[in-house]
Amino acid sequence: MNAPAFPIGAIPTTVSTGRRKLFNVRQQSLLVAKMRTLWILGVFTLVGLLALFRILYLGVTGPSVRGGDLSDLLVPQRGEIVDRNGVPLAREFRTYSLWFNPKAMSAGSALVHTPAQVADGLIRIFPDLDRDELIAKLSSDKPGYLRKSILPEDANKVHALGEPALEYPQEATRFYPQGSMAASVLGYVDTFGKGQVGMEQAFDKQLTSPEGRANPAVLSIDFRVQSALEDELGKGMALSKAKGAAGVILDVDTGEILALASLPSFDPNHVQPSDLVITEEQARDGNVPRGFNRVTNQVYELGSTFKPITVAAALDAGTITDLRRRWPATPLHVGKFTIHDLHNYGSSLNVLETLIHSSNTVTAHIADELGGERLKKTMESLAMNQRPYVELPARGFPLWPRGEWPRLRTMTVAYGHGIAVTPLHLASAYASLVNGGIWRPATLKKLEPSQVPAGRRVFTAATSARMRQLLRMIVSYGTGRKADAPGFRVGGKTGSAEKPGVGGYRKHSLVATFAAAFPMDRPRYVVIAMMDEPQGTEATSFQRTAAWNSAPVIQRVVPRIGPLLGIMPDETRDIDISDLKPLIPAGTAEE
Repeated sequence: MNAPAFPIGAIPTTVSTGRRKLFNVRQQSLLVAKMRTLWILGVFTLVGLLALFRILYLGVTGPSVRGGDLSDLLVPQRGEIVDRNGVPLAREFRTYSLWFNPKAMSAGSALVHTPAQVADGLIRIFPDLDRDELIAKLSSDKPGYLRKSILPEDANKVHALGEPALEYPQEATRFYPQGSMAASVLGYVDTFGKGQVGMEQAFDKQLTSPEGRANPAVLSIDFRVQSALEDELGKGMALSKAKGAAGVILDVDTGEILALASLPSFDPNHVQPSDLVITEEQARDGNVPRGFNRVTNQVYELGSTFKPITVAAALDAGTITDLRRRWPATPLHVGKFTIHDLHNYGSSLNVLETLIHSSNTVTAHIADELGGERLKKTMESLAMNQRPYVELPARGFPLWPRGEWPRLRTMTVAYGHGIAVTPLHLASAYASLVNGGIWRPATLKKLEPSQVPAGRRVFTAATSARMRQLLRMIVSYGTGRKADAPGFRVGGKTGSAEKPGVGGYRKHSLVATFAAAFPMDRPRYVVIAMMDEPQGTEATSFQRTAAWNSAPVIQRVVPRIGPLLGIMPDETRDIDISDLKPLIPAGTAEE
C-alpha cells in the first residue's frame, strides 16, 4: 500500500488559502449589500421624515407665498380708470371664452358629433353666429376662438353639448361699464393687452405697473357732465343733420376737463375696423373715422369765435381806449381781396356793436391797428401755435402762418380765417378771456388744489373783466341769444366758417361753433359746442350757422350740468353791464 501524499495531520496549504479567500470575498459582498440596503432605507426614511415634517409645518403655518403671487391674485392685470368722483369708466372683467381645441382627443376625431351638428348646437346657444363659418372652423385642425366673452350660463350650455374639444377658459378682458360714453377720452385695449388711443394709451405703463394695478387712475372727467354733453351734442347733430359734433367743458381756474366729446362715437367694448379706418371715398366727402377725436386731433378754422380774442388783444395793447369809437363797416378792400359782412350793419360800428353783429370788416380794422406782430404774440401766448396741451396721444398740429404776418393775414386771422386750431385750443383761450387773464394747460387728470399750475398771464385782469361784460352782452342782445339759459348768466360768441377744400373754400360746408362761459359774474366753466357741416333743416329754421344749431346746444346743456357742478340758477343775479348799455344798438343781428 502506497504511502499518503501528505503526512498525517498536514493541511494542503493551497486549498485552505483559496477557501479562506473565497469566504472573505463572500463576507465582503454581503457586507456591501447590507450597507447599501441600509443607505437606501436611511434615504427613504429621511425623505419620509422631511415630508412629514413639511406637512406638519404647513399645517401649522400655512403655505409660503412667493413674491408677486399675492398681488396677482388680488389685483387686476390692468388698473381701473375712474372719473373724478370714483365712478368706474374702465375696469378688468373676468369672463369665459369659447375656444376650439382640435387636439382635445389623443386619437381620432376631436368632435364626438359632426361639425354641422356641433355648429347647430352652438347656434341654439348663440343665434348670431354664422353657421358656415362655424362649420369651417370646427372642420379644421386649427385651434382658435369661436366666441369671446360668454356668460357663465352659456358656458354651462356648451358643457352640456358633451364636446371635449369645446373649451371655455376664463380670461381677463377690458370692460367699459358706460358703453360708448367718453370713448374718445378712454380709447380701448387691443387683443394684445395694449392701450390704444385715448387715456388707455396715455396711461398704458401706469395702468400695468404694480402701483397702477392696485390704485385706479383718476380722470378729471365727471361722467354725469360727460353724459349730458354727449346727449345734447347728439340731439344737435340730429336736428341739424351734421356730419359730426364736438364739445368740451373746461374748468376756467384749473384747466381740468370735465367733459370731452367727439361724435359720432364708437363702443370700446366692441371696436370695429370701420371705427379706425374709412374708405378713400368717405375721406373725400369730409368724413373721419369714429375713433378720430375731433376735439384734440382735428383742426378747424373756427371763424368769429376769434373776434373776442382780437378785441381783448387790442384792449391790452391800448389801441382801443374808448368803446364808443366807431370804425367803418363798409366792405374793406385789401389788394385784390375784399372783406365784407354777412349783412349790412350800417356805415360804422363800435366795439360792442362789432361783437353783437359779428362784423368781419370792423374786426379787420381793429386788427390792422393792432398789427400782426402783437396779434401773433397774443395767439402764441394762448398756445395757438402748438399742439393742444392734454394727455391724449392724438393731438393735431395747428395750421399756423409762419414768419411775419402781412396786413391781409393779420386781418383774416382776427376773425378766425387763415388759422386752424382744435376746439380744445379755443376752450383754453376762452378760459383765459374770462378767468382774469391767465392761460393754463388743459388736463384730463384730476388735480388737487396744490397741483393747479400757476399758468401765464395773457390778458390783464381789467381786460378780462371787460370781456366778461362783452361776452354776456353778445348772448343777451346779439348772435348768441339762443344760447341764453335763464339764471345761469351765459356769455359767449358764435362762429361759422366755411371749410376749405380743393380750389378754395366750400361755401356750402360750414363749421358752426359756439364758445361759452358761465356764470359770467363769476366764471367757472367754459363750454364749447361745434357742429361739422350742419344742414339747414326745419328744426334750425333752415339756417346752417352757429346761432341756429350750436348755440341751442349750450342753452340745453348748461341747465343740465350747472346744478351737478354746484351752480344753481339765480335770475336775481347778473354781471353789471350798466356802463355799456348806452352803447347797445337799437337792432340786433344773427350770424
